[in-house]
Amino acid sequence: TTSVWAGINRPSSGARTEKELPSGTKPIQFYSLATPNGLKVAVALEEMGLEYDAHTISILQGDQFTSGFTKINPNGKIPAMIDRNGPNNQPVRVFESGHMLLYLANKTGKFIPKPNTAEYVECLNWLFFQHGSQGPLFGQFGHFYKYATDKIPYAIDRYAMEVKRLLDVLDKQLQGKQYLLGDDYTIADMAMFPWVRVLDTVHNAKHFLYHEAFGLDNSYSNVEAWFERCMARPAVTRALQVCTGDSCIGPDKGKPVQVIYSKM
Repeated sequence: TTSVWAGINRPSSGARTEKELPSGTKPIQFYSLATPNGLKVAVALEEMGLEYDAHTISILQGDQFTSGFTKINPNGKIPAMIDRNGPNNQPVRVFESGHMLLYLANKTGKFIPKPNTAEYVECLNWLFFQHGSQGPLFGQFGHFYKYATDKIPYAIDRYAMEVKRLLDVLDKQLQGKQYLLGDDYTIADMAMFPWVRVLDTVHNAKHFLYHEAFGLDNSYSNVEAWFERCMARPAVTRALQVCTGDSCIGPDKGKPVQVIYSKM
């Protein structure tokens, strides 16, 4: 048996239905859902004071596989956006949440150290740590711990071990610091804290990870203090309400696109 997500995935990419996305009047059109990856970009948009229209993409309903969405992100994953005021005032699509954070920070000059400085390099160290390690491994843990119908002890143990290791990396980095880089809140923090949040609010695994897994009782006190500091920011409170509503497309996803699978 498999989880609900197995019915969504296919071994091919591209649009499954022909349907354009709704569009508003603001410079940035943001297509997302209130997942950890969606939240991190919503936080950036709110923190930076950018004008944007938010459109909820229901991944359970398959909105991400409409032709309108795959034009913005060929990989069919949220979040994604159109910036009508891109380089040379030309519209550009931007996808992959880590890149979206970097794009917005470079565009505004906010929440990122000055380029060509050691601090800028350090910020990108942690941004890519999140994108390459924390997000994927926290996500795989959640899949096997909560969503997989068959609970596979090896898979749960493997990813629980990785999550605890990564929490320990964060806890040590945050020792004596307000934020990951020190006193300044940056896109690295925005990228990271939503995935710590999901361990409790979505995976319901915080107690297991902190106090039960492998017989270890860890408080991760630096992570906890930093997390509460991030969550207390007014822009985060606003961002938590972004893309929490109904599908922006509605029940009619458009005409199906014929997909031919090759047999192995």
